[in-house]
Amino acid sequence: ELSFEFAVAIVNVVDSVTVPKSAYMTDQLARAGTSIGANIYEAQYAQSKKDFVSKLEIALKESNETSYWLKLMYETKRIDITTYQYTEKLCGNIRRLLIASCKTAKENAK
Repeated sequence: ELSFEFAVAIVNVVDSVTVPKSAYMTDQLARAGTSIGANIYEAQYAQSKKDFVSKLEIALKESNETSYWLKLMYETKRIDITTYQYTEKLCGNIRRLLIASCKTAKENAK
């Protein structure tokens, strides 16, 4: 649910950017930010423990990339501080959950 809420927030951020010549950043943010939840959802029907961990690790990488794009968009004044702090906090919460989930899944696979 958290990853879906985050994807909705990312879509809303992307749709609210009106600064000209921002499409390359908003496209990257949209791809990375919505990919997190998609990979978490996909992991629910993984074919194996290895596949499950792989999907979660991809989501983890995407969350890190999303943080990069959010920070860049904030620093270049495409989004305001409130939007940045809200979305970055959600992203950080998801990242911490993914780190813990990957660690647990790897330990259980042994």
